[in-house]
Amino acid sequence: MRKFLVILDDSRECLNAMRFAAMRAAKSGGGVTILSVIPPDEFNHWIGVADIMREEARERIIVHFEVFAKWMRDRQNIDPELVIREGEAVTEILAQVKEDPEIGVLVLGAGTEKNGPGPLITSMTKQAGFLPIPMTLVPGDLSKERLEAVT
Repeated sequence: MRKFLVILDDSRECLNAMRFAAMRAAKSGGGVTILSVIPPDEFNHWIGVADIMREEARERIIVHFEVFAKWMRDRQNIDPELVIREGEAVTEILAQVKEDPEIGVLVLGAGTEKNGPGPLITSMTKQAGFLPIPMTLVPGDLSKERLEAVT
């Protein structure tokens, strides 16, 4: 089964990337893997404090994931998988793609700010030549109707 890998973060454009991945998976008989990466610099504290902060970050990710997962299950009949990794985002995305041969497309949401599509897309496009799969960029301001039309 081909899976769409989509990144869960706190960006506004993440929503459209999630919708696109779920709609494409539903229409093509695929699946969705949702990856969230916890940056290493969040835990530069004492060991006990770092462990608590790491657990709180995981809990926030799971709550956020469940919102998207419920929509995917209810509206698209897709049961997404959650993967949480710690490290630098680009490194962890590349590692996830390498480790899961069923991932066939990376889906990223593009920001609509004047300063560009966002740091993740900027970094990932520099790595595009090394990706063994296509990368789909979904505009953050695409309407639901337009998303449905293009999927």
